[in-house]
Amino acid sequence: MSSRPNTLLRACVAVACLAAVALPFRAAANAVFEWNETAFRVTVAGGQNPIVLSRTVAMMHLAVHDALNALDRRYEPYLHDVDPAQPPAPEAADAAIAAAAHTVLAGVAASWGTDEQRGQAMAVLEQAYAQALGKVAEGEARQRGLAVGMAAARAMLEARKADGSAVRPTYASRQGAGRWRPHPNPVPANPPIPNPTLAVGNWPALQPQWATLVPFTMVTAWQFRLPGPPDLASAAYARDVDEVKRLGGTASTERTEEQAAIARYWYEGSPQGWSRIARIVAAERGLDAWESARLLALVNATIADGYVAGADTRYHFDFWRPVTAIREAADDGNDATVPDPSWNSYLNTPPLPDYPSTHSVAGGAASVVLARFFGEDAVAFTMTSGPPFPGMTRSFKSFSEAARENADSRVYAGVHFRTACVDGVALGERIGRRAFSHFLRPAQEWQAAGLRQR
Repeated sequence: MSSRPNTLLRACVAVACLAAVALPFRAAANAVFEWNETAFRVTVAGGQNPIVLSRTVAMMHLAVHDALNALDRRYEPYLHDVDPAQPPAPEAADAAIAAAAHTVLAGVAASWGTDEQRGQAMAVLEQAYAQALGKVAEGEARQRGLAVGMAAARAMLEARKADGSAVRPTYASRQGAGRWRPHPNPVPANPPIPNPTLAVGNWPALQPQWATLVPFTMVTAWQFRLPGPPDLASAAYARDVDEVKRLGGTASTERTEEQAAIARYWYEGSPQGWSRIARIVAAERGLDAWESARLLALVNATIADGYVAGADTRYHFDFWRPVTAIREAADDGNDATVPDPSWNSYLNTPPLPDYPSTHSVAGGAASVVLARFFGEDAVAFTMTSGPPFPGMTRSFKSFSEAARENADSRVYAGVHFRTACVDGVALGERIGRRAFSHFLRPAQEWQAAGLRQR
């Protein structure tokens, strides 16, 4: 059943007020989409990697959601719980979206990257903010919207200022069979890395402190901790090694052209790709600002939590990546694996332990949220990829089909074992199901429940 609040009363009101209200609020929905795209431009310019920016974008969208619901209570607030004083004007909605997004992004951007990156991020942000406010007429409604948006954003920034994101990493890589350690990139790096010092790889572990980050929708980071990768001596492990060795290597002769395309298509960061899918379907369904804000908040909050849960599991088991496992297979104690000291992954392997694939976790979480939001999984859509392999277009018959292909892509890229991908999707689905049932519920459902247990 769809989560959109299409009660008979709401439908009648919408029809009666179509000429006066619907078109301006459709414009406000576009503002939610625009700030989603702006958030990625700002965070990338500011040097935030996909893990870090997932937190930033989730914070922004949850604040935007709360700001709109402080103008018109349609959904359960996430954090900033303010009863609307009067019906909103379109100008108030647009101003609230812009103020909430700008305040969160500016607050977070100051804490990440180099001085140059922070300057670039703020330049992108201030230009977008000026353009957004330039579309909003001066007046009382605009001022009200700005005040509401800033209040929602400040509440979010205050709540997350000690969430563990700034904790100094203490992880130290370990030697031995099955243990993760820094590993090389393919030569040449794929996608290209201009800095030759960085292109070779062998980087330290990325964001190990994320294992202790306060989640957005989960109770704890370990709430859904996975059982772990296959034992090195098992047949399941040997199958995993054989598959990625055959299909995921730079010099693979078995990977098909389509599989190579799938690896490149999904290599883009998960928050960007799944937000784009949400925007595409939301625009096709004609969602308004409140609906769009709720959808993007849920999608991005669950992706952010996917990185948190993924970090908890991956640094708990500390399992090596395929490139290390295949090169050092002589030491794994499994007679069914054969070492290849020259093997390289098709695409660059991110500097984190293998299990689980957080790319797959994000896809599982987002696909469940999208399916429950729209009331069915079988929603067809077409999406074109973004950097680092932009302009690739693929079509899907369902959200779950996209999530499965997203997971497959990591095997074809040579960066994850199959078990890490399958278990990653399952972890994401658990996160998505819980988030959708516990957060940002339609106001009638939330109020009827008479409680706020999470």
